[in-house]
Amino acid sequence: MAEVFDLSRIKYVKRIVVGQKDPQVLYTEEDAAKDMELLNKCLNDFPKGHIIGQEKNFTIFNIGEHQVVQQWIVYHIGFDKKPVWMHD
Repeated sequence: MAEVFDLSRIKYVKRIVVGQKDPQVLYTEEDAAKDMELLNKCLNDFPKGHIIGQEKNFTIFNIGEHQVVQQWIVYHIGFDKKPVWMHD
């Protein structure tokens, strides 16, 4: 039987932003791959993290006659303890 996840055990929360978050900095495919790699490591490596929250954000910019939409999502990953491999 699967173990029940209890939010009261959370002692450390990592905030991971995926997507274009700064209009002044170009968000490349390499940046996206790096962010997704960190997210997957948090969810699969020891100690295993759990998604405890999400923020979905967007901003609309007018550049000349064009509208540009920037989107990003923030994952809040909860851990029982801070992973040794995580460096802030």
